Amino acid sequence: MPDHVSDHLQDRSDVPATRTGPGRVLIAVYGLFAIAATSRAVVQLAIQFHEAPLAYLLSAFSGLVYILATISLALGNRTGRRLAWATIGTELVGVLAVGTASTVVPDAFPQATVWSTYGIGYGFVPLVLPFIGLFWLWRTRTKS
Repeated sequence: MPDHVSDHLQDRSDVPATRTGPGRVLIAVYGLFAIAATSRAVVQLAIQFHEAPLAYLLSAFSGLVYILATISLALGNRTGRRLAWATIGTELVGVLAVGTASTVVPDAFPQATVWSTYGIGYGFVPLVLPFIGLFWLWRTRTKS
């Protein structure tokens, strides 16, 4: 193997460490939420869509956000980091917007979503998770 290739393989300091150490736990939690939110949304959309279309579409959207966040954090490369910043930022805006709307106008949400009342049905983990995710992205940034 040429020296420049082996040097590149050994020196991975240019690759952000989003998938190492505590990042593995973060990826696992995002993966769990991806499965939970997406599964819940699929069932709700298939069987109960007429009861609360907005809530169920928001649940599907949150599932998609969690899937993308999981994949992007697991990639651990520059593209993954950019996607992670976008998806986790979207997650934060979503949980704050839906949490506030479901608190202020509860009639608009006859059925709960993952993000309703800031994730109360999930122990407020949906509210805390994007802050942890954004902190982890900041913490593992490359220092140039």
